Amino acid sequence: MADDTITEGPRDGADKRAERRAARLAKRIRAFAKSRGGSADGTLEYIGEAGTRIVLVGADGGWGDLVAPSHDIARRAAELAELTVHEQFDGELAAKVRTGPYEWKRMAGIQAPVRA
Repeated sequence: MADDTITEGPRDGADKRAERRAARLAKRIRAFAKSRGGSADGTLEYIGEAGTRIVLVGADGGWGDLVAPSHDIARRAAELAELTVHEQFDGELAAKVRTGPYEWKRMAGIQAPVRA
């Protein structure tokens, strides 16, 4: 009699783990969007072996980021969260970002003084 059980191969397990990671990231993206005016735009930026950075800009101009372990997982998370993904962080997207005193203070501390 033939064995009718279906066994998962190593690839199936990896696919399920990747899908769970994408779902967890999507949940965080949706939470960010909800807390920032109900929607968000973003970009997927490859950061080498570390994975892909998901840069988020909320409807209110607030911004943040998440890191996915791979570009495929980042893309799937954006898809699950229905994130509007831009090809690059261009002027249109950058114009939506609103910075506060914290960011200005941090930026001021990293710039070298200009000498004539």
